[in-house]
Amino acid sequence: MSTKPVIGITLDIENIPTYAHEPWYALRENYCSSIRKAGGLPVGLAHEIDVVDNYLDMVDGLVISGGMYDIHPELYGEAKIEGELVTKDSRTQFEFALVRGALARDIPLIGICGGMQVLAVINGAKLVQDIRTEVQDSLNHMQPLPHNEPSHTVSFMPGSLICKLFGKEKVGVNSVHHQSVKDLPPKIMVSAVAEDQVIEAIEIPGQTFCLGFQWHPEYLISKGEFNVFEAFIAAARNTRD
Repeated sequence: MSTKPVIGITLDIENIPTYAHEPWYALRENYCSSIRKAGGLPVGLAHEIDVVDNYLDMVDGLVISGGMYDIHPELYGEAKIEGELVTKDSRTQFEFALVRGALARDIPLIGICGGMQVLAVINGAKLVQDIRTEVQDSLNHMQPLPHNEPSHTVSFMPGSLICKLFGKEKVGVNSVHHQSVKDLPPKIMVSAVAEDQVIEAIEIPGQTFCLGFQWHPEYLISKGEFNVFEAFIAAARNTRD
């Protein structure tokens, strides 16, 4: 049996007939390679909600990946819709069940982009539905390609785990999102904000290892991002031991 911690990664799902005429799963390679480089064994998780407990029995850590979709406002108690809304309801239901189970078991977890939003909403937060509409003088948080270059800087909150892992006050990050988190409950700590005060990273100190990033650290643009994955894999290894 492999001694590497098993890291489950949620897959995206597409209905656009570019790869197949039927719905198909998708995941960028760098989600897997960043985990592998840090010492983990990446495994993609299909959206089978009835086997969530089996997945949680199998994995030592979880990455909730991003994707071009939105959480429906009804799930955080709002009816009004700002901007264009694209939902993937089966994916959201699966990820909600998976994250709830992971938090209950204290499984190390990283939520990336939409994954951070899932983590926040499950814990009672709401979302800025469209940054351009709702945030005055906002930055462009939907940078064009390529995404392996920084788009703007974020400032870290002193004392946060994420700040310690990056070892800096500020760092340049990429940005591919039109929504962000807000109205966070006390259990969630804001770890980083952009120049326009959009929340860019969160953590839950009450969990062994639970971080959320609005940007995409799997591109490993900075050394700090690699430090995040190394610390994540170390936490996952400790849960196995």
